[in-house]
Amino acid sequence: MFYFLRHIQRSAVRILNSHTVEPVKCLQQVKHVHTGQNCMKTWNLGKLNHVALVTPDLDKSAALYRDVLKGKVSSKQALPEHGVTVVFVQLGEAKIELLQPLGENSPVQSFLNKNKSGGMHHICIEVDDIQEAIKDFKKNKIRILSEEPKIGAHGKPVVFLHPKDCDGVLIEIEQA
Repeated sequence: MFYFLRHIQRSAVRILNSHTVEPVKCLQQVKHVHTGQNCMKTWNLGKLNHVALVTPDLDKSAALYRDVLKGKVSSKQALPEHGVTVVFVQLGEAKIELLQPLGENSPVQSFLNKNKSGGMHHICIEVDDIQEAIKDFKKNKIRILSEEPKIGAHGKPVVFLHPKDCDGVLIEIEQA
């Protein structure tokens, strides 16, 4: 499992770095690798927070991680503002987030309609300044799926980056 998460984290960093510059110290002037423009980088990419998996049966999936894989599994948490019910599986510093649609307008329902048995939905990476990161994403033409950050399952601001701008991966950015 550790190697799987390490691979996911490396892939996420590679995807984000293909659209932004390498993480550097705050306020260091850098040249953007794609546009060639000089810019001031005022935020840093942090650690992988979680990998989110959509499931048609949250209880069954939680039981797999708790009873078979012997993981530390949280209780269910309904997040009506996000249209999901979540369970977290703790894996050292990272987590697996199990998602089940909540309500008819759930944003993950269409994913589940296309993938009947569920699957990987998104990855979540922390940043140290989400507002500055958002400015850079917009400047670099990476679409954000909401106008403003929303409060996520961990009680911190989050935004989602459009998968078409991130090599086919839905990326959640979370304030560290």
